[in-house]
Amino acid sequence: MSAPLFLLADGALEGVQVGASLLLDGPEGHHAVTVARMRTGQPVLLADGSGALARCVISEVGKGSLTAEVKNSLFDAVPDPRFTLVQALAKGDRDLLAIEIGTELGVDAVVPWEAERSIVRWRGDRATKAHRKWQHTMVAATKQARRARVPDLSLVADRQAVLARIHQTDLALVLHESAGIALADIAETNLPVSGEVVLIVGPEGGISDDELAAFVGAGAHAVRLGSTVLRTSTAGSAALAVLSAQRRWRA
Repeated sequence: MSAPLFLLADGALEGVQVGASLLLDGPEGHHAVTVARMRTGQPVLLADGSGALARCVISEVGKGSLTAEVKNSLFDAVPDPRFTLVQALAKGDRDLLAIEIGTELGVDAVVPWEAERSIVRWRGDRATKAHRKWQHTMVAATKQARRARVPDLSLVADRQAVLARIHQTDLALVLHESAGIALADIAETNLPVSGEVVLIVGPEGGISDDELAAFVGAGAHAVRLGSTVLRTSTAGSAALAVLSAQRRWRA
């Protein structure tokens, strides 16, 4: 089993050298010592969320903190092309499941989308709490997947904001059950080797006809995953797997 990963403060690994001692304290240190029961001599991975990763061995364990010696370090470059998931807000935490799995699969950025048929709405204090919950979910999934980089999380987007992203990206794909083109075909022929690919996933009730027409009119491609209809919680992750098989999982 691979060593567990814990997150340091942003930029904490900048310029770190082999042999350096790193202190893991605060909530992450408490979790490592009290929940994960990490002990002296055990290997541990420390990252600062920016792509820097240090492979360490724990040299000292304190009350709610630990010190680890750096054995080697590396930097995980930003993937190219980048994969961005525009995930519609959904009830029953299905949107949270979508971004959790998406993070584990390697998504680089997530955009919460208040779609026309989204039952859940982010307003006032609820928006702040929901956004924080999405962030915490992505951080936990980053650690679970032993990723060195936490995906970017945007503010909640409306239709106009999604249209703006479509105009700015290299390839935008709208998942829709009635699309005439298979995602696998697009991935084989049109997937760029660099830039950004945006995946747009609708809510439980699906993407409305007006939204689909607007997105396609802006340059997005409507694509289907297969003959079955997936939930909003799984569609984006299935699509990410298809794209990753073409660009990331062949090395």
